Amino acid sequence: MPHITVDYSESLTEAFDRHGFARELHPLTADIAKTAVGNCKTRFRRVEETYVAEGEPGNAVVHVEITLLQGRTDEVKTELSQAVLALLRTRVAAVPDLTVHASVDIRELGPAYRKHVSA
Repeated sequence: MPHITVDYSESLTEAFDRHGFARELHPLTADIAKTAVGNCKTRFRRVEETYVAEGEPGNAVVHVEITLLQGRTDEVKTELSQAVLALLRTRVAAVPDLTVHASVDIRELGPAYRKHVSA
C-alpha cells in the first residue's frame, strides 16, 4: 500500500514519461499519505481502445487510481489527487491534434486487505 494503477491510451505511449512519473509519484504519495516510499507500487496499463464523448477521433485518456489503507481524511485524499494530477500534467507531452483527458481517484482498501512480501 499504496497501490497505484495508471490506465493510459495507446496513443500516449511515446508522449507519457511513465518512469519519470512513477519516480516522482512515489515520494509525493508517501509524503502526503504519510507512508514509506518503499510501500508504493505502480502498474501501468496501456489501453488499446478508448471512446470519449461522441467518439470523435483525437481524444486520449490517462486515469490514475490510488488505493490507500483506511484512515486518511477527505482533505488528505483531495490534496493527494490534486498533487498527482498536477504531476501527471508535467509527464504527458503534448501530441498534435490530441486532447488528453486526465483524471485521478483516491480509494480505500477494504478491511480484508492483506499483504505478504517474500524475497
